[in-house]
Amino acid sequence: MKRLLIGIIAISLSACSWAQAVTIIESGGWLESAFVKWEPVENADSYHVYFSGEGITDKKIDDQLIRNYGSYFRADIPGLKAGLYTIRVAPVTAGTEAESTETESLLVEAYDRTGFAFSGDRVPGAYKSDGTPKDGAVILYITENTKNKISLEVTGANANPCVGLETILEGFKKGYDSRPLIIRLVGQITDPDYMDKGDIVIENNNNAASYISFEGIGDDAVADGWGIRVKNATNVEIRNIGLMNCNSTEGDDIGLQQNNDHIWVHHCDFFYGEAGSDPDQVKGDGALDCKKSTYVTFSYNHFWDSGKSNLLGLSEGTTEGLFITYHHNWYDHSDSRHPRVRYYSAHVYNNYYDGNAKYGVGSTMGSSVFVEANYFRNCKYPMLTSMQGSDVFDESTQANDYSDMPTFSKEDGGSIKAYNNIMSGQRRFVPYADATYPNSTVDFDAYVALDRNETIPGSVVSAYGSNSYNNFDTDNAVMYEYTADSPETAKEKVMAYAGRIKGGDFKWTFNNAVDDASYDVITALKSALMTYKTSLISIQGDSVAGGGTDPGGDPTGDMVHNFTLSGLNSSFFSITGNLSDSKGTVSYAGLTLTQCLKIESITLISFTTTKEANLILVFNDGFSGSIKINGTNYSVSSGILNVTLPAGSYQITKGDTANLYFMSLDYPATGIQQVATEKPVLYPNPVSDKLYLSSHERIERLEIYNLTGILVYRTEINPGVINMEDFNSGTYLVRIVTQKGIFVDKVIKK
Repeated sequence: MKRLLIGIIAISLSACSWAQAVTIIESGGWLESAFVKWEPVENADSYHVYFSGEGITDKKIDDQLIRNYGSYFRADIPGLKAGLYTIRVAPVTAGTEAESTETESLLVEAYDRTGFAFSGDRVPGAYKSDGTPKDGAVILYITENTKNKISLEVTGANANPCVGLETILEGFKKGYDSRPLIIRLVGQITDPDYMDKGDIVIENNNNAASYISFEGIGDDAVADGWGIRVKNATNVEIRNIGLMNCNSTEGDDIGLQQNNDHIWVHHCDFFYGEAGSDPDQVKGDGALDCKKSTYVTFSYNHFWDSGKSNLLGLSEGTTEGLFITYHHNWYDHSDSRHPRVRYYSAHVYNNYYDGNAKYGVGSTMGSSVFVEANYFRNCKYPMLTSMQGSDVFDESTQANDYSDMPTFSKEDGGSIKAYNNIMSGQRRFVPYADATYPNSTVDFDAYVALDRNETIPGSVVSAYGSNSYNNFDTDNAVMYEYTADSPETAKEKVMAYAGRIKGGDFKWTFNNAVDDASYDVITALKSALMTYKTSLISIQGDSVAGGGTDPGGDPTGDMVHNFTLSGLNSSFFSITGNLSDSKGTVSYAGLTLTQCLKIESITLISFTTTKEANLILVFNDGFSGSIKINGTNYSVSSGILNVTLPAGSYQITKGDTANLYFMSLDYPATGIQQVATEKPVLYPNPVSDKLYLSSHERIERLEIYNLTGILVYRTEINPGVINMEDFNSGTYLVRIVTQKGIFVDKVIKK
């Protein structure tokens, strides 16, 4: 009786433990995303996170968005429309959800989609203008674990599947695959094994139907040691990434190299790179540079003491057709190039210049730069035009020095139109025709307009090159619609929103008294970046199809269990039952299996899958019988059961007496999410002889597998009709590869 009472008490305490609800410690809405943080729940195996709002009810998020930071867990939900949402978190133990906890209502705001990148009604990236993924989008999760192993079938690739991040992007290089592609970085990602000269390169052969987003998740997504290069690309978006310690050959944290259009880089943090060989590269080379590209927007980025922030233009040789916007960027004690402009028509508005030791905006080589409603605090020279004004003025002699003073390699000048800027603490600024300064119709820094729509006369030219302002900003055929904030509002908005979510996980406070005027490396900041380590411990569902491993070290499947090596211990499956090593030996997938789980009345295996997955159970060779999954009998053939299960919680129990040696749950595209699109249709199903295929997309490949995984049919053309008359009765998996994605259906042959 005493033992019985103790057992009852233990069960009661256990039930209370399993019923423990999550304690939410922080939640919030952000720009087209929301997040929640909660305390760990004792004995929870995992967590399910759901969100509701804007016509969505209890939609479950991907596992890779749920991360463990030791003292707390965090989930981020990107791709949301602006509006009000709630997030619900439920702990999961032995495949069963406990009581969930819901956040208060969270306000999600829209991104500011303004600038030349959106000209012609383009929306760069794989998200729609409302913030949700474009139809048919493929979503890849890149972690430190998956960066070299993630795989994807890419139309037109030299070989499939493409394995590894850079190889997948190279698959899109020719522009044959028009599926929207979203690449999500989770955590701190160091150098992948394969890159191009130390860069991850984004290309799509300027396919106007192709859209690529390269984004970080949460506040701690970091590209550590490598750069991002964009070339021969269109409709590309890069966002919410911290870039630090870059040591690529090209040297830029992010570089638009050549032949790009409609590119949007926003809400990124730019930190020191590795020192280059030149004296002006001690903080790294360029932070965010742009060459030979057009219709570009750089917005809401945070530059942390960058040496050279934004080089714009190199050897274009023309001022025609080159358009770019810089808005709401935080030049936080960065030294120069904000931007440094050759050739381009550049709109520079609502940026915050915060203690800049060299200069703000520089114009050369016939460029036209509209500098509007920016806030300059202690920026040494807010605006410079090459070879005139403050660029050549030597304060010690109070005279121009055209040999030693020039900043821009003695290049011919461009033109700057300035309007409604606030400046304080600058060393010198010379407006056109300001009587305070001698010869100011020649030696001026910028033409200060009295009205936003004022045009600059053609008679106002640069001292070197006689270049005039092209008035692109008042040309309705060129200029986009926008509303500029006041400089004061812009400063507040920049400090609140520039960089990663909530300012990112890396915190640093500059010493204005020293750092405003110094362009030396801040050694303590450099050390902090070199030794930076995310506090991320683990990512739920962080594995790759074909590449994941369980504690037993098995190489097959995402969640696998080898009873010979691991017994009843598993980090994914909950297993109750008896083991035996006297039921014979089984060979499977190169493994020799000598210990099994006896399938008896007391046997119970529980697990939860967050998306459709293939379950494989391996029994004694030749075993033909049944096993129950959620109470339904499944027939085992030749010792193997291979069944596709939708997302949900499952329990495996006894059908017939059997011995189970191995099991795996395989997501055919773990780390990959396929956003719903119109899928091919197979009919009739079940089928007696002829199976018909209807598809709105061109079929790249069709394969049919039996449930033991053997390929029994393959074609690389759209067959229209498949003769299955000679197929054995049973269930088959049909895998269809189209330009819009990969689809798998079950077909039953009568």
